[in-house]
Amino acid sequence: MKHMKIIALLLAGSFFLGGCAGSVKRGVTVNGIEVGGMTFSAAAEKVRKTLDEPPLIVTCPDGDYVAPLCYADDLEETLKNAKRNASLSVMVRREWVNMEQDLLELCEQNAQEGRDAELSFSAEGFCYTPEVDALSCDYEKLLKDAQAALKGGGTHIFLTRRAVKPAVTVELLKERTRPLSKFTTRYDGENAPRAHNIALAASRISGTVIEAGGEFSFNEAVGKRTEENGFQIAAVIQDGEFVQGVGGGVCQVSTTLFGAALRAGLTVAESHPHSLSVGYVKPSEDAMVSEYSDLKLKNPYPCPVYLLGSAEAGRVSFSFFGMPDGNTYRVESKVLCEIEPPPKAIVEGTVNRTLRAEKKGMRSESYLVVLDGEGKELSRTLIRRDTYAAVQGIEECIPTPLVPLE
Repeated sequence: MKHMKIIALLLAGSFFLGGCAGSVKRGVTVNGIEVGGMTFSAAAEKVRKTLDEPPLIVTCPDGDYVAPLCYADDLEETLKNAKRNASLSVMVRREWVNMEQDLLELCEQNAQEGRDAELSFSAEGFCYTPEVDALSCDYEKLLKDAQAALKGGGTHIFLTRRAVKPAVTVELLKERTRPLSKFTTRYDGENAPRAHNIALAASRISGTVIEAGGEFSFNEAVGKRTEENGFQIAAVIQDGEFVQGVGGGVCQVSTTLFGAALRAGLTVAESHPHSLSVGYVKPSEDAMVSEYSDLKLKNPYPCPVYLLGSAEAGRVSFSFFGMPDGNTYRVESKVLCEIEPPPKAIVEGTVNRTLRAEKKGMRSESYLVVLDGEGKELSRTLIRRDTYAAVQGIEECIPTPLVPLE
């Protein structure tokens, strides 16, 4: 019986010692909370009730995003290792398991695609649609901020976006559509059929775009000069004489276009002089067109060139637009010699009048002069050398009555 009492006491002592081994040492505080003498589990539960589990919120343009955090601490380990009367503190650790992938997806969701500026062109002129900047998330900064917030206890970070300009902006399009040249000639607006033909031909050219390296044909753009195609009868030059024909006045349109093209730096692939000189431009600066003769232009620039034309109030004008190369193009005309007309032809009639005025012919040439931005001459190239026929005058006279001999 004595031995049984001793064993019971030993067992009780063992139980008591084990209970002490599972308790926090006396006088210990954690985050200012008295936990000394409490069991580890009770102490941990008491302290955890006071611990914050702060979120991490990512503020985005499309709304806040709450990070899927896991919370952990080393409270049990702290309690077990605490010494008597120790004043301790414990922090909650936040862990974001798939942080890099989640942030990458968040960036993609808040990104915005950009859009190039657009240009539309017609006979009415230019219309520009503004570009839209792309918005790109700064992923590297966002990741760095998230890591710092998790480590330092921060609760808010911000997803920032930076604007990325698209490749094509309105500024670039306007740079590529600057004025290159404008050339104007005058005509008699009271001559209704001729004025109609000039306006019709100009309207069919205005709004033309010549792509980089592309070619323009006047005849293809304007079409055949027939009544079925809308043209009327007016004076034309044919075989060295002014006669009535369908499409009279169209050559003034091609001549005006020729002058604008030369001054814009375009390459003239084909042009022809009239058989007679004309009064609306200087010699060797005209461009006759017909069923068999064309005016062809080539665009030597790396960007398109745009063409606007108008014909009203006795003026026909053409303007070219594109990206200037920094040079100025000038046309110079020179008369080499004059050609005297043959003696006037006299025909009998009922009145004294001039049926056709005589007109001197000439030989002439024209040059394209290229100047740099400072006005220094870079080149001088012969455009054409031409011969314009003289026109014989014709006078109608009343015959002198014969006086009878006595």
